[in-house]
Amino acid sequence: MSTAILTGQPVPGSSIEADLRSLGFDLRIAADATEAETLLAEVPGDERVALVDARFVGHVHALRLGLTDPRFPLAAIPGAVTAQPAGRQALTRAMARENSAGGGTTLVGSSLADRILTALDADGTAVHRPELGSLVAAVPADPQARNEARQAVTDVDDEAVRLKSAVKSRDGFFTTYCISPYSRYIARWCARRGLTPNQVTTASLLTALIAAACAATGTRGGFVAAGVLLIASFVLDCTDGQLARYSLQYSTLGAWLDATFDRAKEYAYYAGLALGAARGGDDVWALALGAMVLQTCRHVVDFSFNEANHDATANTSPTAALSDKLDSVGWTVWVRRMIVLPIGERWAMIAVLTAVTTPRVTFYALLIGCAVAATYTTAGRVLRSLTRKARRTDRAAAALADLADSGPLAQGLAEALKKPARGLPGFTAPAVALLGGLAVVLTAALTGFGGPWPIAAAVVYALTSGLAVARPLKGALDWLVPPFLRAAEYGTVLVLAVKADVHGALPAAFGLVAAVAYHHYDTVYRIRGDAGAPPAWLVRSIGGHEGRTLLVTVLAALLTASQLTVALTALAVAVALVVLVESIRFWVGAHKGGAPAVHDEGETA
Repeated sequence: MSTAILTGQPVPGSSIEADLRSLGFDLRIAADATEAETLLAEVPGDERVALVDARFVGHVHALRLGLTDPRFPLAAIPGAVTAQPAGRQALTRAMARENSAGGGTTLVGSSLADRILTALDADGTAVHRPELGSLVAAVPADPQARNEARQAVTDVDDEAVRLKSAVKSRDGFFTTYCISPYSRYIARWCARRGLTPNQVTTASLLTALIAAACAATGTRGGFVAAGVLLIASFVLDCTDGQLARYSLQYSTLGAWLDATFDRAKEYAYYAGLALGAARGGDDVWALALGAMVLQTCRHVVDFSFNEANHDATANTSPTAALSDKLDSVGWTVWVRRMIVLPIGERWAMIAVLTAVTTPRVTFYALLIGCAVAATYTTAGRVLRSLTRKARRTDRAAAALADLADSGPLAQGLAEALKKPARGLPGFTAPAVALLGGLAVVLTAALTGFGGPWPIAAAVVYALTSGLAVARPLKGALDWLVPPFLRAAEYGTVLVLAVKADVHGALPAAFGLVAAVAYHHYDTVYRIRGDAGAPPAWLVRSIGGHEGRTLLVTVLAALLTASQLTVALTALAVAVALVVLVESIRFWVGAHKGGAPAVHDEGETA
């Protein structure tokens, strides 16, 4: 339940009471500031409370944006201020100060809500002020101003504004022009029937899984159905975010489900294509696993770069300035958004190629497209990092260390190498991470299966991994460390499975990389939600990246190819069980515990 305290008597003909009730508020009316303070104290501390000037004139959607968004402890629009439990103390304190200064007099003149907002600003308290655009929110001082405000309300269709704002302002070409023009209406249809974004997200997952099952049939009809269903799944994937923005239904659980299910859908579809190809006598599991490795490493590049520069100070770059200039040339914006192959373009390409070609052709196109996109984005970010003058914070360094996913072995080596690492050049961390990763992957690829050399290379990799994180990751290119480590671990598993050359080895490796990738994505989403990294015991229990890499090389040396397949399957199941159980426990607990609501805007366009 939410409570709105109207300060003053509503003006005849005003719809403010009906508007607030339509937004789920229980109404109280205060004749003066003293009574408003009393009513505020009577509202239970675990409920949302709003102070609204009874003279308010504006659109219902302006009130919705200002008073019901769950992401912000404190929010305000002209004539109204609201607080969730986390912001209640600050609101109460500002009310008491304002009441004391004003002597609790009758509510005349300026709006009490606006005066309280001024007091909150004076305290340095963060208050969210939504962008209203053409929406009206005002407290008219006289009848003429009130009539003008009412006319302004009539002149603007707030439902049209609401529908438009449900769509992300920055998105890919395919999503913007082929999906959003009608998916926003699906979102409104869902909202009017009481459906939640999480329900739509789940429907998108189920649709994608059915698409994967159709692809797994290996028939042309199955491939066509799979392509159609994959597009339908993407439409629902867009709809869930638009529904969240349309109805302001944001939550930590919803953001996690949206992001996690996107990865689950795509990688399950890869597996379905590989199974379908196998039914036709074509083994493309190596291509499917390669596509998953490349796509995951691309995402880690995105995540690491963003975290490294999340709160960097003196953040300037000629490369960034050039990008800003290009933004003024409309067509270059769309070209640059499309070349990175965002989720809309990528899924459209996969769906069409599935329907009209073969799984092998689909994976070749996907690998080439992702490789071009990865080269473009990584090169641009390297240039920005080298040319910008920025000081990275301790928070950024801690986030990169968490993304590195170092296990007990690498952490122990990092502690031992801490002192000598201080005197090394600034490029040491990414350089040794790259060299160590190349050493283990190339050794596994260039030596015979079952030999001891990959083990030796994995030991070297553990040493270089420890050195890479031996000092805070604040260097210009230190954000490259996590993606280099991801590529090394995943690449080693891929190469050893290929070298095993037995039925089932690559599917087992696919399952292991999928389980580990889930853990790495989960780490990102926790950091994004300011929930911190996964607990240390979890990272230790699954070995860290260097421990898993060493274990896989040892298994490949000690076991036969068939036995390695069984071992990789067992390891995949074990890792999946541990990380899934802990992850689900954490996110469900955070949701029930009232964690701050967030909305993940999805993959960068």
